[in-house]
Amino acid sequence: MPIEKSEYIWFNGTFVSWDEAKTHVLDHGLHYGSGVFEGIRAYETKDGNSAVFRLKEHVERMFRSARVLGMMIPYSEEKVREAVVETIRKNGLKDSYIRPLVWYGYGELGVHARNLPVNVVVAAWRWGKYLGKEGIRTKISTWIRNNPNSFPNEAKITGSYVNATLATNEVRIAGYDEAIMLDYRGFISEGPGENLFIVEKGRLLTPPISASILPGITRDTVMVLARDLGYEIREVDIHRSKLYNADEAFFTGTAAEVVPICEVDDRKIGSGKTGPITKRIQDEFFAVVRGKRQQYKHWLT
Repeated sequence: MPIEKSEYIWFNGTFVSWDEAKTHVLDHGLHYGSGVFEGIRAYETKDGNSAVFRLKEHVERMFRSARVLGMMIPYSEEKVREAVVETIRKNGLKDSYIRPLVWYGYGELGVHARNLPVNVVVAAWRWGKYLGKEGIRTKISTWIRNNPNSFPNEAKITGSYVNATLATNEVRIAGYDEAIMLDYRGFISEGPGENLFIVEKGRLLTPPISASILPGITRDTVMVLARDLGYEIREVDIHRSKLYNADEAFFTGTAAEVVPICEVDDRKIGSGKTGPITKRIQDEFFAVVRGKRQQYKHWLT
């Protein structure tokens, strides 16, 4: 989906115009993928204000990702949270997608990443549905998720998304909406940018952290909401045939939100339409982010 330009980007502590948010072509992060980032959404709530969804958890995860790289972010978590809020406010946005990005900058060019400047930006813009709200067609990619001894999958590191790009390109060229990826053992892992759930006999099943997944914040949100709605949830390894025979399946993610999966490898999942449990969770999720559920107001900034 094309980016709709906003007016300002927060760049290393100050606001610059969108077109002036520039960096050097010899930045380490550009050459080696040595950066970390987050995808965050803000929603217009029922009272007309804009609220950032689970801002604290997103910023905490970005700092954890940076520690995996041995990177010191030159701002506090509080300052980054403030930058997110101010970027939304300064651009006059209601519904928006927010991208904080941290990367090693210009200095030395070599794989060794030490004594380099660390750049931090926060951009926000209007952005609609990534995959839509209706059922999508998926295909299991030939590209597998990174082995945890090859790459720290629990960190949201820019370079890791080459793996996701390869899988996405493969299945979209073949005419599908999104990829599903296996882990290094052959079990279901996740989508290129989404976690995955299936419904089996009224229970929700989702791959565990050990299946090379990113611990998604929307994934965690859905687990909390589903339990509060009375559903049993289990984190278990899911093999391909269990996915094929699921009653329902759906993706979760900040960009994707909650998206039903209607087909996998040209096989209908359940009825081939949005299932009742998926629909209920989807509806509850959007009620929460729009500020319609008092018990989850602590997730809104």
